[in-house]
Amino acid sequence: MTKSILTLTAAAAVLFLTSCNETKKQDEVVTTDTEMVDSTSTDVNATSVTNAAGEKIDITYDNIKGTATVMYNGETAELPSQKPASGVWYKNDNYELRGKGNDLTLTKDGKVIYENTDEVEMVEAKNDKGETLNMTFNNSDGTVKAYLNGGDQIDLKEEKAASGIWYKNENYELSGKGDHYELKKDGVVVFKN
Repeated sequence: MTKSILTLTAAAAVLFLTSCNETKKQDEVVTTDTEMVDSTSTDVNATSVTNAAGEKIDITYDNIKGTATVMYNGETAELPSQKPASGVWYKNDNYELRGKGNDLTLTKDGKVIYENTDEVEMVEAKNDKGETLNMTFNNSDGTVKAYLNGGDQIDLKEEKAASGIWYKNENYELSGKGDHYELKKDGVVVFKN
């Protein structure tokens, strides 16, 4: 009887361990597939930034490899990530790229060779209904990020206006003059002060 109980216990342990191993293998496959999907969508990003002097820098961020490939003034350099607290910081033996957003500094052998600082202005508008429209204008690249009553970010691109401001995307349109702003969604006014 004791021999039968030991045999059953050993068989149950083997079955349990085998099923745990199978579950682990399935989890590994799912994780690998997820990483592959992510790598094709957002892990490699290319951007170009032109500063006030008209100098252009092209950067390709590869989050899989942890590198930034910088193309500036006819030279190309691959820089490994230095794991910054915020923003970007990439560095190799000769080049160093630091910044946040479009505010970037590129140095070569310790000397600044490229710098861009965006002209950013933050505005808050309120109307008599108690509604608030917060706007962050990036005058360097002609964009605005708008938030109606603390809601979702609305990204708008600058358009040529006869006077005042005019920004729009597929659904929203922001216009204004002085301290007066109007935001429309699909042609309907959703904020006006």
